[in-house]
Amino acid sequence: MRWQTLSQAKWILLVLAVLTVAAWMLSGWAALVPAAMIVFTLYFFRDPDRTIPGELGLLVSPADGLVTDIGEMEEKEVTGERMLRVGIFLSVFDVHVNRAPATGRVVYTAEHPGNYHDARSPMASTHNAARTWAFDCDGTILVVRQITGAIARRIVPWALLGDRLARGEHFGMIRFGSRTEIFVPPGTEISVKIGQHVKGGSTVLGRLAAGGGSGNQERAKETVVA
Repeated sequence: MRWQTLSQAKWILLVLAVLTVAAWMLSGWAALVPAAMIVFTLYFFRDPDRTIPGELGLLVSPADGLVTDIGEMEEKEVTGERMLRVGIFLSVFDVHVNRAPATGRVVYTAEHPGNYHDARSPMASTHNAARTWAFDCDGTILVVRQITGAIARRIVPWALLGDRLARGEHFGMIRFGSRTEIFVPPGTEISVKIGQHVKGGSTVLGRLAAGGGSGNQERAKETVVA
């Protein structure tokens, strides 16, 4: 378990610890509830080691969760081009750390205020609070969106603009149930299916087509924001 991840729970654990002690003074049985919540919090903020595939051209999943949709659509924020989108729903039982899908440099990151619809709702993609990231992976632009849900209301960014991340390296997390979307160039060979459970950093999401996506590089560079 990485301390960077666990530190996001420090205030939750402190409050639950105080409640556990107070409840214990009244009744040992009463202390079981906050104690169980401490165990669940530690479970939720876990960050297990993952075996990162090393083969060139592979993309790994940016998140743990259930693949809910795969389809082509216009990515309006960064590239302005049609791209393949893979949507992943993260339940409260999934690891909520987000990982870079490929080795590349962070060329765009922007936070967007919004609502907190259920992350499984079609409205979550367009109406919920979110943060968008773009990675320049040797000329191919990959876009990842962290989207909040009805319970998950805080996105924690760890990477900074200009950082170069290795495939599978952490760049942030979403606290509690949420959604992660990845946009990849058309022609990318997608390896996952709707309904499949994936693991961030280790599940192969797909394989980039040779030379795919280089045409959207210049626009991404022009729209870099902090």
